[in-house]
Amino acid sequence: MPDLALPIRTLIVDDEPLARRWIRKLLADEPDFELIGECGDGPQAIETMRKDLPDLVFLDIQMPGMNGFGVLSALEKEILPAVVFVTAYDQYAIDAFKFHALEYLLKPFSEERFREVLLHIRETLQNKKSQGISSRLQSLLEEIKQAQSSLAQSLAGERPPSEESGIDRLAIKSGGKISFLKVNEIHWIEAAGDYLEIHHAGGNSMIRGKIGEIEKKLNPRQFMRVHRSTIVNIDQIKELQPLFHGDYQIILHDKAQITLSRNYRDKLASLLNKSL
Repeated sequence: MPDLALPIRTLIVDDEPLARRWIRKLLADEPDFELIGECGDGPQAIETMRKDLPDLVFLDIQMPGMNGFGVLSALEKEILPAVVFVTAYDQYAIDAFKFHALEYLLKPFSEERFREVLLHIRETLQNKKSQGISSRLQSLLEEIKQAQSSLAQSLAGERPPSEESGIDRLAIKSGGKISFLKVNEIHWIEAAGDYLEIHHAGGNSMIRGKIGEIEKKLNPRQFMRVHRSTIVNIDQIKELQPLFHGDYQIILHDKAQITLSRNYRDKLASLLNKSL
């Protein structure tokens, strides 16, 4: 970690411009924090952190392409800064940060919560406890690395062969006419009240129905329930990123990001004939 010299040189890393703007606005009232830059993606963040050696980084976890954990894993341990994780994750991720005694901001966060985090960061850095922050970060990254290794081993094999089943196409009513959508063109399905939003190769379509009803009609070897409100076409999954306590983030080929709830993890394991 770089040697600390006041003011605390700070970098914002978040793919959402509004999130960066909110943090920038709050930092403007803190004279002992100097904003040295902003980054909107992982590769840019790595380059900037290696070049400018910030003391502190506000780091968004959920970014397309390379998430916040990937950014930290790519850095040499000698230059790891203090990090405030900015996340929209649920309580399970927060529990992990608390376990490793790392600071976090849960989106959307208030000005009061932001000041509280800054107070703790200020005290930690000025009391020269930064080495302890580096150790805790490395511990968290090692935990994630082990989870990724386990996941890679689990996904090393192919799905077991099976006979096809389920409907071949869906009827979509729109503008007074009915069109038919081949189910293998569906990327994922999301419940929206009494309707279902079908995300497919040609865009999005809405049909009336319940998630449980359409799940029964689809080929169970091609479509999997990954959340109480979401079904995914297995062939559209590009990668799985482990989160915490059994949850995963699913990245689809169309760049959609979906949470695989730990409650449905065993179902995926059964489909792949592997353990997760």
